[in-house]
Amino acid sequence: MNDFPKVIHLHEEGPREGIQIEKAQLSVAQKVELIDSLAAAGLKQIDCVSFVNPKRVPNMADADDVARAIRKRDGVRYTGLWLNQQGLQRALDLPLDIMGSLRVTASETFSIKNTNKSIAETFDEQRKWMDTYRDHGVALEWGYIMTAFGCTYEGHVPMARVMDMAARIIELAEDYDQSLKGIYLADTVGFATPRDIEERVGALRDRWPDLKVGLHLHDTRGTGMPNVYAALRMGVDQFDSSTAGLGGCPFADHKGAAGNVCTEDIVFMCEEMGISTGVDLDALIETARMAEDMFGHPLPGKVMHAGSLSRFKV
Repeated sequence: MNDFPKVIHLHEEGPREGIQIEKAQLSVAQKVELIDSLAAAGLKQIDCVSFVNPKRVPNMADADDVARAIRKRDGVRYTGLWLNQQGLQRALDLPLDIMGSLRVTASETFSIKNTNKSIAETFDEQRKWMDTYRDHGVALEWGYIMTAFGCTYEGHVPMARVMDMAARIIELAEDYDQSLKGIYLADTVGFATPRDIEERVGALRDRWPDLKVGLHLHDTRGTGMPNVYAALRMGVDQFDSSTAGLGGCPFADHKGAAGNVCTEDIVFMCEEMGISTGVDLDALIETARMAEDMFGHPLPGKVMHAGSLSRFKV
C-alpha cells in the first residue's frame, strides 16, 4: 500500500550546505551563477548562504556579498541559514527571503559541536528568534530537528527524544500564538533506513495529524534515495536536496560525510513515477555538471553522469 503525492516540493541546498564542506573556494560570481542556473531549471526555493563563523566555515565568508549579488527571478525564494541571533540579524539586513524557522538538535553533543550551545541554551535562543520574527513581521513556517535519527558522537537517537523535541518546538510556537506548517526531520549524518523513516514519520503523524512532515536526508551510507522512496510511499512531499549530491556536515566527526540526497536523482525518480517536481531535469543535469566543473572533481550524483531518459521518449 502507498500514498504517493502527486507533487513534491524541493528546497535546494547545494549553494549553501553543498558548498560549505568543499575545499575549493568559489568566487561570488561563480556562486551567483550556480544559484541562477538552479532557479532557471525550475527550483522554487534555494538556500543560498549560511551566516556562520567564517573561521569555522571558510566557504561562507562571502555570504553577505553573495546575498547582495543574487539575480532574483520571480516566483523563486532565495533563503539563508542562521544558527544564532547574530546570524538572524545579518540575514534580516540582506535582500533574502526570510523563512521563519525553529532549529534544534536531538543530540546534546552534536548541538554543542555545531552551534556551541546545549539543547537548553538552544531553546533559549529560539525565544529570541521568535521575538525577532514578531518584531520584523516574519511568519513562522517550519521546525527542524537535526540528528533526528542518529549522531556520530552519541549513536542512535531514541524516538522518544525526537518526539520530545517536536513537542517543545510546537509548544514554543504556541507560546507566541504561531502555528507551524510542519516539522522537518534531519538525518544530518546519514543514520536513517527506510524503516526508520516509516517509524518516525508515522509517529509524528499519529500524534500531530495536521502537521506536515519534511525530510532533510543525507546519503552518507547509501540509504538516501531508499529513504526518499519510503517517505514518498507515506505521502511526504517536502524534501531538502542538493544538486550533484554536493555537501556534507563539517561537524560530523567522520571523513565520509556525504551531501544531501541529490536533487536531480530525486527529480528523475519522481518524474518517472508520475510525481511532478516542476523542474526541468535536463537543465538541472547541466547545472550539476557545471558545479562539478567548478569544484574540479567528480561529484556523487548519478543522473548527472548517466543522463535522463528524455531521448527515449516519443
